[in-house]
Parts: sequence; structure tokens; C-alpha cells
Amino acid sequence: MLPPGTLATVTSPAATPASPGLPGLTVRTTEIDDDDPLLSRLPADEGVTWLRRDEGLVGWGVAAEIRPRGITRFSDADKWWTETVSRADIRDDVNEPGTGLVCFGSFAFADDPGDSVLTVPEVVIGRRAGRTWLTLVGEAAYDPRSSGAEAPEDVVFSDGAMDGERWMAVVAEAIRRITAGALGKVVLARDLVATAANKIDIRWPLNRLAASYPMCWTFHVDGLFGATPEMLVRRERGLVTSRVLAGTIRRTGDDERDLALAAALARSSKDHEEHEYAVRSVADALEPHCSSMIVPETPFVLHLPNVMHLASDVAGVVHDASTVSSLQLAASLHPSAAVGGTPTTEAVALISEIEGMDRGRYAGPVGWMDTTGDGEWGIALRSAEIAGNTVRLFAGCGIVADSDPEAELAESQAKLVPVRDSLGVG
Repeated sequence: MLPPGTLATVTSPAATPASPGLPGLTVRTTEIDDDDPLLSRLPADEGVTWLRRDEGLVGWGVAAEIRPRGITRFSDADKWWTETVSRADIRDDVNEPGTGLVCFGSFAFADDPGDSVLTVPEVVIGRRAGRTWLTLVGEAAYDPRSSGAEAPEDVVFSDGAMDGERWMAVVAEAIRRITAGALGKVVLARDLVATAANKIDIRWPLNRLAASYPMCWTFHVDGLFGATPEMLVRRERGLVTSRVLAGTIRRTGDDERDLALAAALARSSKDHEEHEYAVRSVADALEPHCSSMIVPETPFVLHLPNVMHLASDVAGVVHDASTVSSLQLAASLHPSAAVGGTPTTEAVALISEIEGMDRGRYAGPVGWMDTTGDGEWGIALRSAEIAGNTVRLFAGCGIVADSDPEAELAESQAKLVPVRDSLGVG
């Protein structure tokens, strides 16, 4: 059994994942009587988070961890998790998805360098359908008391890798390549840097995101946080679902005007083309793992506080849940056309050539997995990286032949709003 606070870390590929001599983890899950908001339990500057409508998981401490790199980051992490589970002594009195031993992960968008993380918290609190539970690993103790988060002070925003004019020129170049027949779609991202006068407590933006975007999944893993509207893949007792978003329009705040914009989005040939690429890429990736699938013929319009998206929910039943984990499914889906483009190889190569920045873990899979392989992996969108008093915000847009650089810049600005607002005081 690992002493509390022990950091069992493996880095791939230089080290072998999960040494056979490493002692196993002792895990206990019990139901608790606690209906306070889960985020209120997080200690300052600590923790992992996966929440939607105050259901999900929060945790803190590190009982074990792997930091895989490169093209094998998903397989290395999945193998490490399988071996970690096989050595664990688990007593689970709740037996729901997300109980027992649970890991949280955040994976790089690109294969090189591909810096990623899969971590096992010492303490996890979960909630589902009115039941709340506590998982403790090793000798970890749970103290329900937590201090409040202080607001960021004097936040100043500045351009990241490119200003708006330069980024529009990159979009124009992508449109030229698409028109020439090099590819069908590419997703281009940009960043924005926020600097505060004080160290930013991660709980401040997390609380604001969870309150403002309850339909999204509010997450935080190893400094990457956000509120994603896009579920890359959920696997629960053999059922696989994936929510695909592609095609976006900004809301005005006027209900009548927004209804008209939603109708225009639903009729937009440009947005439907972008959406079709994304849905097809997800369906093609899931098909080898599923015995049956449901792929909607037409999308619906998803209304969020700041934007509206064309959305489709793809569903399937896995051939054998014991042979393919939710993380393996996420790996087979990444990068989808929603965050990379079509064809994937050509789109990712163009991103590397002209985007002009390192995405890190932005637009990569982020989420959690339990010992059965069930789990939820979102796409790290509407997200940012936090380090001390600095936050690097990200947003991306799908570019097709009919795209307009100015419209794409406006769309990217709309997608920056959730995290940008979460750093404010008002």
C-alpha cells in the first residue's frame, strides 16, 4: 500500500509502464450524506474535476500517475491503467460508473511531443442520480472543510501566437488550399493570454463555468480547464455515445433574433458541410468497435449561452466491453474532423504547418475512466491552461471552402467568451 502523498509516476516511452514490483493500491468507496455542491469540496489549487449539473466527479491528491508521450501515449496509458487496476485491492459499496478506483486523464492533441497525463487521485467525491459517494485510496483522509476562492485581480488580456489580422491571413491560406483540392476541411485554432496581478485559484473559473454553462462538462486536469460542450465518447455498460458539434453561430441575446439565427444555421450549406465531415469521421472510427450503430441523418441546433451549434448524437453497442475501454475508443476517435479536419492526415499536417502555435492538450481528449473501462472523454474545447497568474485561452474554427476569414475570427472570439468571462469578477 502506498503511503499517503506518495507520487507513483511513470513517464513513457523512456520508462516501462507499471513496474510489476510496484505495490498495489487499497481503495474504499462508501456512500455519504452530502448534498453540497461538489466544487465546494475542492481544496485550494488542487484537484481534478469532471462535472455537469453538479453531477460527476471531483478529486485531489495523487496516489499514482503516468505521463505518457508521443504517438503511443494512449496505449501506454491504457496498459498502465489495466496493470494498476489488476494490482489494486478495491472495496466498492456503491457500484456505479465512476465508483471504486478512478483515473482522470488529459491527452495532447498532437503526436509530437504529445505530453499527456493519467492520474489517480487519493480522494474522489462523486454524485449521480441523487447518490453521493466518497472514494479513498491508501491512508488518505477526507476533510469536508474548504476555503472560498479569491477572485483574480486586474486581469489583462493580450494576443497569443498571432493577432487577429495574422490569424485571418492563415485562414485565407487554408481556404486557398481547400479550394485547390488539397483537403476538405481543416480546424484552425488561436490563443489568447490572460495575466492577473495575483495567483489565480482554479476554483474561481471552475465555479463560474459550472454556473454559466450547466449543459457543458466542466473539467480540470493538471492545469487544463474549461467547459466543453462536446462529448468525444462515453462508454457505459456496453453502450457507446458521442456528441458531435460542428457549425457555429454567435448568439445576440435577443430571443427573437436568436431564433432566426438558429434557423439560418440549420439551413446553412457551409455549416452542414462542416458538420457532415465531423459526423462521418466519428461514425467511421466507432464502426469497427460496434455491433450496431445509430447515425442521425440531420443535426439539431444546440443552444448554449453564447453560441449555437449544429449537433448530432452518434450511438452504438460495443462488440465486447471487456476488450475495448473508453480510453481506447477515445484514441480511435482522436483527432476527429471536429478538431482536426478531413482527410485527417492532410488536415493535421496543415495545422502543424500554418497554425503557428503548440496546442498542447487543447482539443485533445479529457475525462475519466473506472476499473471496468467505462468512462467519459470530452474534447478539451472552451478551455485554457493555467500556470500561476497566467492563463492561456484557446478557440478553434472549422474551415471549409465557403469559409470567410472575418466570420471565422468572430466565431473564434465567441468561443473564447466562456473562459474569458470566467476570469472576471462581475
